[in-house]
Amino acid sequence: MKKLFVCLSILSLALVSCSKDIAEDENNTPVSGVISGEITGNVNYAYGNYTLQGVVRVKNGATLTIAAGSTIRIDKTLATDNGLIVENGGTINLVGTADAPIVFTEVSKVPGSWSGIMLVGDAPINAAGGASTALSEDGSNITYGGTDATDNRGILKYVRVEYAGKKIADGQKETNSFTFYSVGSGTTLDHLVAYKGADDGFEFFGGTVSMTNAISYGNFDDAFDWQDGWRGQNNSNWTAIQVGKGNFGMEIECSLNNNAYWPKVTGVTLKRMSGCVPEVVGDVQIDAFQFKREGNGEFDNVIIDGYGNYTETTTTYQGAACKIQDATTNTNQVNSSKIKLTNLKITNTSQQIAGASSAISVTFPTGQFTTSNTATGSVLTNGTWSTVEGVSLLQ
Repeated sequence: MKKLFVCLSILSLALVSCSKDIAEDENNTPVSGVISGEITGNVNYAYGNYTLQGVVRVKNGATLTIAAGSTIRIDKTLATDNGLIVENGGTINLVGTADAPIVFTEVSKVPGSWSGIMLVGDAPINAAGGASTALSEDGSNITYGGTDATDNRGILKYVRVEYAGKKIADGQKETNSFTFYSVGSGTTLDHLVAYKGADDGFEFFGGTVSMTNAISYGNFDDAFDWQDGWRGQNNSNWTAIQVGKGNFGMEIECSLNNNAYWPKVTGVTLKRMSGCVPEVVGDVQIDAFQFKREGNGEFDNVIIDGYGNYTETTTTYQGAACKIQDATTNTNQVNSSKIKLTNLKITNTSQQIAGASSAISVTFPTGQFTTSNTATGSVLTNGTWSTVEGVSLLQ
């Protein structure tokens, strides 16, 4: 057995972690342990089975590394709030593989059992009123927003988060499976899975980071969501499978700021499976793309399937491939060619384009909304990373 190395520095009777290596034996047998508290140095967890207990915070100047193939379990009976927060200046290094992903899961398998993974960076945002900083909406009141467009919070690659999206603290604030506050383009987000969370699968609050090869499966709210002027430019291969309960495939807003920039995503698959209902009775959100509050963006090579009629009590609602929620977004974003949806293959969907009310008449400028029978949507290779309990998420 290799030795366990722990470096500690004691100053003024305070115990502060410098660095730590959790070792494994020579046969690569998984080790076990608990991940908890504040991480203030460079901490490396070898391949193993761990318990994440409480809210773990990676502090400024610290780096958390977890080896490929590791499983991190959360047990909501052990702590009231559980989550992983990488604070501004902290770094995460979670690099799994297709056959050995890093998996965060909760033992009860109940959506909303913990708070998921949150990264806080120093990239620009454009929050409500044009503010360059804001407070996080997860209940922890972390300030986010900065000036470093290339901000680097590290690497999340081949990571799966299961059963997150917990209401925390006062029961009003919510978290997502993955939450990115003002994260910059130096950060790597690749081959990520948000599985059966009680809120959004992925949510961006401003920033410049891009995400590739992502799956949002069975999340109660939106599969993908953003605001505060998120502007990632190199996004590709996004898949949403909405089952059981779910709202929009993508909820897109810009915090009421009419920006001259927007995100770009290539290769998108949005599927709403038969029997999927809105998260809350009386709040019908059943569209593939919803744009509101000056939301915009460019999307190319898109599959949209299953956003058809939904009946609640005696009222039947029609789903749409693209819904424009308010007149201001229609005027400033649609009419000014700041929303572009091209090469869309639309099936089993009630409407292609709709306004939220009869007062909003939506007409895209020429070339800004086009359909194609040859669109492929996202192209992902199945593996252990995209398989839960023996079932592939790529339907």
